[in-house]
Amino acid sequence: MRTLGFFVLALLQAQGESADGALGGDLIGLVARSGPLFRVVLLILILFSIASWAIVLHKVWQYRLVEAHTARFRDVFRRSNKFSEVQSVCGSLGRSPLVGIFQTGYAELNAQLRHGGDAESQPEGAGARPTLRSIDALDRALQRAATVEVNRIEARVAFLATTASITPFIGLFGTVWGIMGAFQGIGETGSSSLGVVAPGIAEALLATAAGLFAAIPAVYFYNHLTHRVKLFVSEMDDFALEFLNIAERNFS
Repeated sequence: MRTLGFFVLALLQAQGESADGALGGDLIGLVARSGPLFRVVLLILILFSIASWAIVLHKVWQYRLVEAHTARFRDVFRRSNKFSEVQSVCGSLGRSPLVGIFQTGYAELNAQLRHGGDAESQPEGAGARPTLRSIDALDRALQRAATVEVNRIEARVAFLATTASITPFIGLFGTVWGIMGAFQGIGETGSSSLGVVAPGIAEALLATAAGLFAAIPAVYFYNHLTHRVKLFVSEMDDFALEFLNIAERNFS
């Protein structure tokens, strides 16, 4: 605790000292006087942070479109009496993962129909009707389509987990390097006054702060986006089962 208190006191001294021009009192000045290794560390953390925020903004926008298109597609699907009616709206609702699953199932359904008919009718019909060769094959086709859609939705989300995991350690590396520089300054000057050690310690703590600044939002949004992906997966599973039940009820 005594060492931590010394570090905090050194940082406050580094930020408040402006009369002798040794530290400058601002972050820009601190970075300008830092060594090249510290600048590289800070640049890496900034790049990680920018990339993470770009992914977050893109995913938030993408998931809003997914939710809107999914709600509209599900409504059309449940109100339609023919699969061809649903097929006609797929082009305008392509953001929904249910569209990809439906199109795959619809294609597999038509490929299996024995009598050259097409998978038009959802409700019950009279007379002879085409039958499926394999309901299991249809199930496997729907599962493959769901996997493709999940991978598309999850794309780049894992980078947030990477950012959350690695940036604190990069910041810690900068912290260790700054403290080493502070002790080196003590050895060269023979003085342990705050004026000697404060610049290196302030630099070290700035690296830690930059690492946390990149990691904390990445952790939050990774958990948030992962939760939304799980909801999308649940909706896809429900839709695949609903499609499978309709196919089995009407074509087997």
